[in-house]
Amino acid sequence: MSIARSVADVLRNHVVMELEAIDRMYLNVYVPQLQTVGAVVGYLRVHRGQRFASTAAVTPMTEAFVRSIEQFVSTEGVDLVTFEKGQRKDDITQKYLRSFRKSEGVLYVGKAQEKARVFRTERRRSRSTGATYPWIVQSTAMVNQYYFYCVDEDFGPFFFKACSYFPYNAKLCINGHEYLKRQLAKRGVRFEPLDNGIKSCADPKLMQRLCDELSAGKIDRLLRKWAVAASISGPRPGCRLSLSALDLAGRVPAHPSP
Repeated sequence: MSIARSVADVLRNHVVMELEAIDRMYLNVYVPQLQTVGAVVGYLRVHRGQRFASTAAVTPMTEAFVRSIEQFVSTEGVDLVTFEKGQRKDDITQKYLRSFRKSEGVLYVGKAQEKARVFRTERRRSRSTGATYPWIVQSTAMVNQYYFYCVDEDFGPFFFKACSYFPYNAKLCINGHEYLKRQLAKRGVRFEPLDNGIKSCADPKLMQRLCDELSAGKIDRLLRKWAVAASISGPRPGCRLSLSALDLAGRVPAHPSP
């Protein structure tokens, strides 16, 4: 008669190394004061000086943002890849990584149309006067998203995704295993890498300590290094993509109480 064994029982005698670490982490990057209709109205009236709030005022910011991306791609000589429906972004990135020889830099910039939460302006009519007026509502739309695939000397491969439409929310994606590989390599510690992990390491205790030391502060410094002062900064002076739209949004005053 056989006794049923759990998966944990089966694995217990086959584990040769155990590691507690962050895998992939997807982080939101946004201006808190620009996430509600009331806050956007306050921004447009107080910061942009509109008598009647309308998202038409942010169109020049959006156009400048997209132009700065196109100028960055042209100046730095990186590829602008338009993702096709169903295309795996990881496959494209791996192709660029195989030919990348620098310690850090921008691999390429990707572009895709995706659904995003946006603010738009409707025309409404006054019941008392019959006159029309702008009214801001929250909605969704298919807009261009720009992916900046990069390599950092401390974190390894990561990407920064920026929405091209107001309020220009973004996302940062890192991989804790890639961070760990970089840290072990910098210290000269022998290890056997996997595609998304580590199979063996000459100093397991140091490896675990490095994982434990991956803090919110280090992730914040990574973001500020590559997007400091609302710019995506490259690894050398002059390699910078100015996100002036985000810069203006980042300095929006708190929405005044009614």
